[in-house]
Amino acid sequence: MRIYGLVVRIIRQFFRDKRSLALMFGAPVLVLWLLSLVFASDAYKPKISLVNVPAQFMDAMKKQNAVITEDSEAKAKEKIKNGDIDGIIQGSNNKIAVTLEGSDPSKNSAVLKVLQQSTEQPNQAKPDIFYYHGSKDFSMFDSLGPVLIGFFSFFFVFLLSGIAFIRERLSGTLERLLSTPIRRWEIVIGYIIGFGIFAILQSVLIVSFSIYVLNMYMIGSIWSIWLTTCALSLTALTLGTFLSAYANNEFQMIQFIPLIVVPQLFFSGLFPIDSMSEALQWLGKLLPLTYGADAMREIMIRNEGFGSIAGDLGILFLFSLVFAIGNVFALKKHRRI
Repeated sequence: MRIYGLVVRIIRQFFRDKRSLALMFGAPVLVLWLLSLVFASDAYKPKISLVNVPAQFMDAMKKQNAVITEDSEAKAKEKIKNGDIDGIIQGSNNKIAVTLEGSDPSKNSAVLKVLQQSTEQPNQAKPDIFYYHGSKDFSMFDSLGPVLIGFFSFFFVFLLSGIAFIRERLSGTLERLLSTPIRRWEIVIGYIIGFGIFAILQSVLIVSFSIYVLNMYMIGSIWSIWLTTCALSLTALTLGTFLSAYANNEFQMIQFIPLIVVPQLFFSGLFPIDSMSEALQWLGKLLPLTYGADAMREIMIRNEGFGSIAGDLGILFLFSLVFAIGNVFALKKHRRI
């Protein structure tokens, strides 16, 4: 009977917690649905510029599953510099030279596969292969490194800041603060600065460990990397504290992970976004990690300067501002005076 009573109490507790029930049955369905959309996307079509190639070879290339354009050498170099194409195939002196964009091994393989399928002669000379970014030793870990740094910086700051803010509320500290003349926006700024110090230290640690200990590929400015991870951590901090206002305990805060954090991983560069449907691409633009990962790749792999990542950083700071303002209004529900 005692076991029966315990089981009944747990069942009733779950039925009273509608949020836990919804998450238990809804979150797996949501994540699996997103995965089905991501993996059901069309095969990636590499974007290739052809420069001075023979007409027969050009006709064979256009029959392949790729986006083929004919460009001058200067225009093709400008495109690959801006990341608009995945490779350049150029003909010179009866030989083919291939320049791969190089920042994504999967896209490199797609370009080389199209090239292989277009050259039917078995005795044809092997093409010369060059890399605009990276090298032939550029690994998948090097390609995904910027995404992983951004994800872990975002994930741990989001989780720890949200749980810490809930503990402040449950311990009565926040309620005592709200009973003083201090304003809500001052509380938000104070918590952001206080938690932000540790978030910045964590970001510096993750970046330094990845680059100097794990030898992750990095050719850009370390200061730009730190700035980007700090901006991403600030976004995670403000989002975590904002959502914590709608969680009654630490367990409910953890419930936000499959709904808020996991979907962002799908659109951060782990999968080719270009091959996804237009609706999914727009969804990716609404998620902060998309911009953080993009800025990290621009710096670490493509050696771009601040001007190239200024737009991504601006969007991240805009996200942070919106979440901080939302947090100010969310604190209204906790003021009891």
